[in-house]
Amino acid sequence: MNKQSGIHYLREHREAGSSNPVPAQVVRIRDTVVAGLGDLLQGAFDAVDDSLFELANNARSNNEQNRYFEAMREIRIKRKGVERHFQNAVAQLFANPPQSGSVAADESLASQTSSDSLSLVGDDDLEEQVALNAMITKSKVHFQGPLLQLQTRFSVVYPGASDEAPVNPMAPEHLCSAFVEAIQALEIQIRERLILLKQFDRYVVSNLGMLLDEANRILIQAGVIPNFRYHGKAGKQQSKTASGTHADETGGNASATTEPAAAESQQGHHEGAMFDQIRQMLALQRANAGIPPRASDPNIHVVGGAELASLLGSLPQHPPGEQISGNLSAGEPVMVDLHQVVQQLLAQAGTTSDGKKPALAEMDEDLINLVSMLFEFILDDYNLSAPVQVLISRLQIPILKVVIKDKSFFSKATHPARRLLNSLARAGIGWSESDEKTRDKLYEQIHAIVVRILNEFDGDVTLFETLGEEFEQFLARENRKSSLVEQRTRESERGRIKSQKAQETVDQLLQKKLARYKLQEPVRNILINGWSRVMFLAYLRDDVEHRWLQTVRVVDDLIWCLHPHQEDEERDQWVRVVPGLLKSLRAGLEEVSYNSSKLDEMMADLKHELTEAFRANALAEAMEDSPEPEPEEDIPTAHQTAIERQQELEDAAIAEYVAQIDAIEIGNWVEFNLVNGASFRCKLSAIIEEADCFVFVNRMGLKVIEKTRTDLAHEMRRGRLTVLEQGALIDRALDAVVGSLRSKAG
Repeated sequence: MNKQSGIHYLREHREAGSSNPVPAQVVRIRDTVVAGLGDLLQGAFDAVDDSLFELANNARSNNEQNRYFEAMREIRIKRKGVERHFQNAVAQLFANPPQSGSVAADESLASQTSSDSLSLVGDDDLEEQVALNAMITKSKVHFQGPLLQLQTRFSVVYPGASDEAPVNPMAPEHLCSAFVEAIQALEIQIRERLILLKQFDRYVVSNLGMLLDEANRILIQAGVIPNFRYHGKAGKQQSKTASGTHADETGGNASATTEPAAAESQQGHHEGAMFDQIRQMLALQRANAGIPPRASDPNIHVVGGAELASLLGSLPQHPPGEQISGNLSAGEPVMVDLHQVVQQLLAQAGTTSDGKKPALAEMDEDLINLVSMLFEFILDDYNLSAPVQVLISRLQIPILKVVIKDKSFFSKATHPARRLLNSLARAGIGWSESDEKTRDKLYEQIHAIVVRILNEFDGDVTLFETLGEEFEQFLARENRKSSLVEQRTRESERGRIKSQKAQETVDQLLQKKLARYKLQEPVRNILINGWSRVMFLAYLRDDVEHRWLQTVRVVDDLIWCLHPHQEDEERDQWVRVVPGLLKSLRAGLEEVSYNSSKLDEMMADLKHELTEAFRANALAEAMEDSPEPEPEEDIPTAHQTAIERQQELEDAAIAEYVAQIDAIEIGNWVEFNLVNGASFRCKLSAIIEEADCFVFVNRMGLKVIEKTRTDLAHEMRRGRLTVLEQGALIDRALDAVVGSLRSKAG
């Protein structure tokens, strides 16, 4: 194995220059990574060679054996070029790092597969894409800690990067994309490509850990966030970081508890700052109302912390009289007055032995109020479908118990209960009430999770963590199935709509041209029933073959040749054009497999018509009788002017809505409201620009509806189209709470 291959290549790369200078702290990492990946890739290619030789040796037929030997030969010949291409692409990742977590990587992988736009995505392409996705997902889970540390450090080092727009040149999706790009030069079949991907996974991706650790070590030596450590899931690893521990706020007589300080992302800091801001505004409300601090009142016993958590432990998980089993989504959402519930508990506790009355600590009261405001937002949130909304509303008391016991719920975006609520809401956004009768798997899963919380939650937050993991696994399985269906739907619709657009374009063009001239029936027949097929295919393949304008020119030349020409220069040109014209017509019609016997007959008729036109006899008279095409189009009538004025008014009215339609992104959910009062939710799957067409699918990936940009703008103007919020439920709720408190303060 050539250990200098990567370093030798990097020297060439530096001499060639790069579009962006690599930060000084990253240069050493780039050199190490490119060299290391080069060595690992050589091991992968050696394993591929061995695998193909073994398959060829055990082949059951000569054809099969030749296939494997040909693949071995192809890979051996182009192997060095692929290795150089891969290393070059990896080096470019360090010069121009794409944002991690964006769809760019998925799009770049998806763009590697190509298929005729008239057909569905081939099974081979799907099989390769599934293998790539599995490889990327597995590595991101396996190397979660080092990747998170590295992304955080790279985002500090690279100018322009931030916590909101992080970068990581070593993210598995980027490295896999670079490899897929590099192997495009190999002319091998799907089975051999899968063998290549399998060995790349085994020898390269599975060994990324040592390169990730080395990259982190280099950045730590350079002083880039040296104390940042990743400890995995809270509660499972109790090692402490160099940054110390974080004290849990309790207030009043609550005892302080500590937990290991996990490294918080910028999102976590943002949530913490927002929570502090909410508490300050609530404290300001109390101060403006003249309410004194309760701890200073000698007649009050402040109940908080563990004492309050123990008191809440005796509280049922659901409001009195409500059944836990059965259909929890039946009826309307129930809003629980949490403050009243807690006050009743305090009243039942009675006064202390020294005669003091129990009262809540200010912070605990703030938390209770915040939970109430959170669920008020949830029950008013239009983005949640009603049955899912009702289910989540049943969790008010369990969430109150969680918040009182673990006050990081509002300040920590990764809190297990918070993540579970966000996941349930995100999954439920695409669930329509029309699905309720079918009781599909998603609804049953959400229903089962709520029932388990109501039945099993005993104060241990790990239940939410367990349920969250199970739900994410369920969603991953469902999404894998629906994404394949959606991909097939998208490609099928793209091909169908593009075909429809091609046919409309061809028909309109021929109608416009033939309407101007009174052509003989044989000529019209060859254009409408024959050449239109050639134009149709040329339009579809124009982005690759660029023959559309050429097919249009054939129509124009044919019409020109059928004119009478008296001038010598024009007649000389006619003599030069006709042979090539006839040759192009025959070649095009043969290419679309036009009936051979009819083709000879049509071409004979056409030659006869052209000969007659050259003599300028019958055709000249026909042209004199044909109507002029322009006058009626150029002379506007009052009726046309009124239509144009109405169209201008319509265009102006929907202009602002068109901008909103253009802001909808692929993957966003919307709701259509029908005239009869029914509604349905669907997701934007594809925008087909050639036909100005938006294609929407349901949760299963099946097509629901397609509309043009203008149609969607009109629907939005009439109030029949609503774009649903895509953000995390708790984040949106906190934003709404802050806005409400600010308006009250104002």
